[in-house]
Formats: sequence, C-alpha cells, structure tokens
Amino acid sequence: MRHQLELRHFSYFLAVAEELHFRKAADRLFISQPGLSRQIKQMEDIIGAELFVRNKRNVSLTSAGEYLKKELNYIFNHIEFTVKQTKLIDQGRDGEIRLGFLGSAIQTVVPSLLIKANEIYPNIQFSLEEMSNYLQVNAIESDQIDIGFVRLSRVPAGIEKKIIHTDSFSLVLPIGHSLNKKTFKNIKQVSEEHFILFSSDYSSTYYNQIMSICENNGFTPRVTHKSVHAQTIFKLVESGLGVAIVPTSLQYGFDLGVKFLPIPKISQKAELSVIWKKDNRNPALSKILKFL
Repeated sequence: MRHQLELRHFSYFLAVAEELHFRKAADRLFISQPGLSRQIKQMEDIIGAELFVRNKRNVSLTSAGEYLKKELNYIFNHIEFTVKQTKLIDQGRDGEIRLGFLGSAIQTVVPSLLIKANEIYPNIQFSLEEMSNYLQVNAIESDQIDIGFVRLSRVPAGIEKKIIHTDSFSLVLPIGHSLNKKTFKNIKQVSEEHFILFSSDYSSTYYNQIMSICENNGFTPRVTHKSVHAQTIFKLVESGLGVAIVPTSLQYGFDLGVKFLPIPKISQKAELSVIWKKDNRNPALSKILKFL
C-alpha cells in the first residue's frame, strides 16, 4: 500500500527541524522516539528527498530540509491567520492587520495611522509588535506580519517599500552638558566624547549613516556602547557614559535627564519606510495601505 503525506508528517518534521534532536522532538510531540524516526523516514521516502543529516551526535537539515522548513512555516502561519480572520469576519469585523515597527515609528507614524484607520475602518483590528528591521523582513516573508516600518535601503524581491517619513538627526547629551542650542555649531565639538549608538543589528544602513555624519566632519567616533533600544541609549547618556545621535523624532515619549540638539549642516536624513509583501492576500491590507 502506497503511503501519502498527511498533516501529521509536516508537524513531525517541523518539530525535529526546530529541535534538531529526535528525542526532544518526540517528547514535545508526546510520541516515542522510534515512532518519530519511522514517520520522518516514511516522509522522506514519500517525497523522495533526504531532509535530515543524521549521525550519533548531531541532527542537521539538508538543503531540501531547509527549504521545506521555510515553506511550511509560511503555510502554517498563513493557515493560523486565515482561521483567525475567518472568525473575526464571522463576528462582523473586517479582519486584522498585523503590524511590525521600530521604536522610532511609534513616536510619529504608527499612532497617526491607527487614528486614521479607526475613523474610517473601526472594524479592522490591529496587533502590534516592536521588531528589528531584519525580523520584520523575515516576518513579512513568512506571513507573520502584514506591514512593517523599517529603516532599510533595500528589501528582498517580492516586498514593496515606500518611504513615508524623513527625519533629521539630533545629538543627545546629558541634561547638564555644557553645550546647548546656542553654542552647538558642529558635531565635531563632541569628537572627544564616548558615543552610544544604535547597534548595526538594529539597522546597518542607519548605523553607517551615523558613522558618516562624524566621518564627514573629520573624526571617527569612539563607540563604547550599543543598543537596539532608544530607552537604553538615553539612560546611558543620562548616566554620563557618552553622547548619542538619533532621529530627532525620538525625543518625544521619554522622560529622562537628556537634551536633544538638532545637528546643523548635514546631508544625512533618517528615512522611515513601510514594507509589505506584494502577494499578501489579507483583504484588510489594501484598505490600510491608502493611509500610508
């Protein structure tokens, strides 16, 4: 009798692909390890491809296994979201938009979007999650979020990107620092200070922009601390551990002992973009995109 692939095969495969350990995956699935091994072997025989490389110490995915894992994650995420959307529509709502954002977007763009959308489409539900640039891109590709707010110069094929907000940069100083708006003329005035910057993991483009602001003014900053969170950066500046350069809009929403001085005579701008997947089938997305 010829076996056919069933949903359980995919669930078993994902458990092993995530754990990379048959015993741990079997415990997670509440089945025996030999039984799980048989199911995976049966799946490989049906597909006609080796999905795992096994030896006495390690389990790893083959190239075919990596591909299958990525596609199954997308499919399972889409199924879960489709079921949730179906339930919301049955309740008389217009569905849900899953939104990813950088911390700086919550100061300006995201609240404005939510207010406008709620006025016109009060039956659309939003779920929000703060995420790094690259996590947002991955989440868009795997159908975990519908739109993201990022600082990236490029995105993968299949993803749309539109610049929606351009911001200046400001220098962040402890409240008691001798420089003020009248005496601050050039970023080179703080060239001997320690710098606290957003990590390149937050956005390599953004990090390079900040470095170029300094280098265009004749110095390379001494970076002593990095973070992906504005609150952490401002707290370190408040504590006297250094100075920072951030988008000017980040000065709102924090109550810490720091001051913001707009950096004059620089060409760099902090661009915030919205991204979404071209073939996203969420019916609520087209309604929201027009607000952007």
